[in-house]
Amino acid sequence: MARSIPKVWDKYTLRGIEPSVLSVLPVFIYGTAWKEERTADLVYSAINAGFRAVDTAAQPRHYQEHLVGEGIRKAIADNIVRREELYIQTKFSPVAAQDLDNIPYDARASVTEQVHASVKSSLSNLRHSSDPGTAADAYIDTMVIHSPLPTISETKEAWHALESYVPRYIRNLGISNCSLPVLQALFTAPELTVKPAVVQNRFYSDTSFDYELRIFCAEHQIIYQSFWTLTANPALVRSGPVQQLATQTGISPAAALYTLVMALGHIAVLNGTTDERRMREDLAAPLAVSNFTQKKPELWMQLEAEFRRIVGDDGSI
Repeated sequence: MARSIPKVWDKYTLRGIEPSVLSVLPVFIYGTAWKEERTADLVYSAINAGFRAVDTAAQPRHYQEHLVGEGIRKAIADNIVRREELYIQTKFSPVAAQDLDNIPYDARASVTEQVHASVKSSLSNLRHSSDPGTAADAYIDTMVIHSPLPTISETKEAWHALESYVPRYIRNLGISNCSLPVLQALFTAPELTVKPAVVQNRFYSDTSFDYELRIFCAEHQIIYQSFWTLTANPALVRSGPVQQLATQTGISPAAALYTLVMALGHIAVLNGTTDERRMREDLAAPLAVSNFTQKKPELWMQLEAEFRRIVGDDGSI
């Protein structure tokens, strides 16, 4: 028999603090960085193609959060999707990550005040209706701290401020661009009540593909969100297991890489393609690979083991 195949090829249920407000996280998340004036149209296209998770940030330097909301509202108004069928994720971006001429809070304010202003802006931007008053009824599935603040104390202060919105306005909390010691500090801090639900990091060789951090995530029901999966890994796209999986399943090498990363366990992947045909093809790839694992389990075992060897994963996750 083949090694245990991941049973979750479509979605994860995030750990919530109340069973009534659990969030479902699809394995593919549509990434909206650097989409600029095309953001609303691309978000609408992504949802129309089948994406049910969208990632953005309250960071005008690289994201247009208000246009993400516009695209979401149009998809809802056109009856493509209901709000409760979507996973919407945004970020509190610290001062160091912001363009000080275009920032959703006062950079001179305390960290707590910065968080409150940023969350208020995000709830308005990502409301489900064009009526500004509906921001009072809006919610965000996951709010991520975009990167640790200069000190762990400040990072905890931001986290504590975000906790005040859970679960009514924010369902889950997470952190991005995060090292294992920072994640452990947040997870074990006795003064913090909401545990990290997601970590969003670059998946690349400079960090040994976050192997130790991913083990910690798997042990504590934290979903690892991989970004830069294609951009940072041209050698992986060209690698033998990726190319052979693409040939065997009829999917693109990019989609084959995505699915092999997912198969490492407890991983969702950010996908920022601007091509609607690619959107649909990528979304279909996990099912194609799932079918392949059932039809050719021995070959799948071989390809998966070789991919794990390349990324330094011993299979313990």
